[in-house]
Amino acid sequence: MMSSRMRQVQAATAANPDVQLVSFTVDPAHDTPAVLAAYGKHFLAHPQRWHFLTGPQTTLNHLGLDGFHLNAVDGSLDHSTRFALVDRAAHIRGYYSFTDDGFLKALLRDLNRLEREKS
Repeated sequence: MMSSRMRQVQAATAANPDVQLVSFTVDPAHDTPAVLAAYGKHFLAHPQRWHFLTGPQTTLNHLGLDGFHLNAVDGSLDHSTRFALVDRAAHIRGYYSFTDDGFLKALLRDLNRLEREKS
């Protein structure tokens, strides 16, 4: 479901190549770069804009908990249902649950605000 929603975000921001999308695996033991590349193709990910990342479980766990304040990467395969909007200075500007009504509208509204800030 998260990747399906991310595909919607990718489509809605197609006119803005500065918008970069990033998905982090919660299963680094299985999700090699080749597996993630195939996964990206399945979801029609534009490779210059939507990046699928993996790495050591400890690094991903630190990133999930301490960086994004979302979820642990602890082997359980559980993950957050929230997207994080991050600005160019790597500051988290908002969280958006894909289960909320108006998720995409709110995310795009805040993304447009960020775009206006840079000018």
